[in-house]
Amino acid sequence: MIKELLAPAGDLEAGYAAIFYGANAVYLGLQKFSARATAPNFTEAQLDEFVAFAHAKNVKVYVALNTLVQENECNDLIENLDICSRCHVDALILQDLGAARVVRERYPHLEMHASTQMAVHNREGALALKNFGFSRVVVARELSQKEIADIASLPDLEIEAFIHGALCYSYSGLCLFSSFETGKSANRGKCLYPCRACFSADDGEKHYFSMKDMALERDVLKMPAYSLKIEGRKKSALYVAAVTDFYRRLLDGKGADKNRADNIKQIFSRPWCQFHFNGKDKNVIDRDFVGHRGLLVARVEKITPHSIFFKTNHILARHDGLQIDVSGFEKPFGFSLLKLRVNGKNVVETREGDMVEVVLPPHAPKVQVGDKIYLASSSAVKGAYDFDKPKPAEFKNRTEIDIDVFVTPDKISAQALNFYAEVDGVFSPAQNVAKTSEAAQKAFAKTGDTALALRNLVVHNDNHLFVPASLFNDLRRDLFAKIQIPSYHGALPEIDAPRVKSSPRWIVKIDNPLVLEKINTDNLAEITFLLNEKSVPEDLKDLPFDKIRLALPAVCRHVKSFERVIAAFLNAGFKKWEIANYWGLSVLDCSSLDVSFDRQIYMLNTQALQAVKNLRASRATLSVEDSFDNLTRLAEKSPLPVALIVYADVELFTSAACIRSNDCNSCPRGEKWIALSRANQKYMVLSRDCQTMVFDKRPFCIASEAQKISADFYRIDFLYKPYTPDEAKNIFDKVTDFSDVNESVLKGNLYRAL
Repeated sequence: MIKELLAPAGDLEAGYAAIFYGANAVYLGLQKFSARATAPNFTEAQLDEFVAFAHAKNVKVYVALNTLVQENECNDLIENLDICSRCHVDALILQDLGAARVVRERYPHLEMHASTQMAVHNREGALALKNFGFSRVVVARELSQKEIADIASLPDLEIEAFIHGALCYSYSGLCLFSSFETGKSANRGKCLYPCRACFSADDGEKHYFSMKDMALERDVLKMPAYSLKIEGRKKSALYVAAVTDFYRRLLDGKGADKNRADNIKQIFSRPWCQFHFNGKDKNVIDRDFVGHRGLLVARVEKITPHSIFFKTNHILARHDGLQIDVSGFEKPFGFSLLKLRVNGKNVVETREGDMVEVVLPPHAPKVQVGDKIYLASSSAVKGAYDFDKPKPAEFKNRTEIDIDVFVTPDKISAQALNFYAEVDGVFSPAQNVAKTSEAAQKAFAKTGDTALALRNLVVHNDNHLFVPASLFNDLRRDLFAKIQIPSYHGALPEIDAPRVKSSPRWIVKIDNPLVLEKINTDNLAEITFLLNEKSVPEDLKDLPFDKIRLALPAVCRHVKSFERVIAAFLNAGFKKWEIANYWGLSVLDCSSLDVSFDRQIYMLNTQALQAVKNLRASRATLSVEDSFDNLTRLAEKSPLPVALIVYADVELFTSAACIRSNDCNSCPRGEKWIALSRANQKYMVLSRDCQTMVFDKRPFCIASEAQKISADFYRIDFLYKPYTPDEAKNIFDKVTDFSDVNESVLKGNLYRAL
């Protein structure tokens, strides 16, 4: 199967570099709704120019509108979709289910790709999105080759997978760390990467969540996905050129060029890994250092008061940048090579194998023998990736038009679309009537700097008259000046009228029935129980059957084993269910069951709420990272009942990367809690079943504000942490009295812009 090499473009330069070095498609963002909001991104004029150039080179362009959209931004979304329509982009990459509904209903000519932010990690999730109208799914980075192949076997659905670039510690779309810590949400494209920071634990101060970079290298040839995606919309054009060139050569059968791989490492690279592509791998986190390292070229062999000596395995040149891993520093120490010496002589450039002396700058930290030395910036590499690009404004998207030209004895006229022009004259019979048609064809083919392109021209010259070419040119100019191509303006689809409200009722969500021992369940509308792969109906025998709703987890890598659990509870007569990921839509029949949607399927606008209502959802859960104003607006306008989470231990990360220090073979498995801290912040980490979840030690609680948000249900979560019945009762009593459990609670983004 011919594969698509998909390269990133944070700006025009990177886009041109991607095309020059062999990308089959390029993905980019606009000024709004881009998951890389801090990249330069594209204006409408730049997008139009780039798409026209890319299409001239037979390259596709995908626009990432892959962030969550709040209710008051829906008109801005329409403006961005209009831009994409006018500029003839090939597809949109989306996360927000409301945005997807708008595209499907109002822009059906635009193809939809499901962003990796939608956390698709199994075949069932991909199938659900296909049924919603997505033609492509970008699968989670965490998947193995076997898992990707299983999803890729779905008919009539393209699969896109990452092959190179930065990794996130959390499943994309399920990370709330930056959002809760800083108000800068990854789901809004503004992540500040607090995961890269240093944390303290029993193993010492380390970067427990700082991922290495993915680099499949030769294994890209094993990738079963159709589209092979390079991460890097915040990277330079030089980086895009080098990585695209490297994988283009691999895909074209030219092999993995070590020199080109080394070039990438000198431009930007953390240590490389293949993540879990070839199976579970614990060696995917760089605990000791953070950031760009470069190409490992040597280790320190000798130290004098002002210099270090080492044998280099790579050419070095004056003004190159070196970095050294220095113990006690979280980032490598970097400096420019101002003086190089070989055999006691100053040189401009060294050779591979030379014993080199480098003078350290005055501010250098204490370096030790054995410290690793990296070539982090190379002048030679900076000049190795030239690329051609068009002149400014050389390319633009054009609308193809059909033109009819009429020649009569006293005038010539032209009509295109609904526009008309004419030029008076006196025209006599032609000696060669074919030349009249040729003159008209040449004149109207000159579209100049207009946004028009001639598709078909028909000359009606029944009297076989001669017309000078200059008059055809006059006629063309007059006609083209009058033609106005209608600009595409979409609209938001209709939303059902808000539901009839009743007095708010309380829901408690649990993963252990014993936690409710001291809570009077008569006061509850529902008890939602989070299933696991070992759950059986007997677990819930002491709970009121008619109040139980069964919840599926947000992450399920082994759906087949979970199907047995689901079947057991269905056979036991349970009809109320809750899903936290799209895979639930493929294993539950929403037409015969009462299915609600949990908060991990984000509801930040009424279009998303209407979308899940159309999927026959009985209820939706509002997002814990949303703001007070938006929550209030949605609670008032929602076309279906909504639940507001008032108390919960919110998982900041859900990760397939294990935090334990032991190797997999010696792992006792089971549940393990690990305490972490950073500055004055304290965290709790749950390691269970090869999955890591990170929590702030403080709970999320908005009890004192909840009554101002007119939700249909208020919800309390007792999940993951080991609550005693007494603790649960105390929290329940306070929260249902609309009092915060204490002064030190998380409010998320309730009082700040998301």
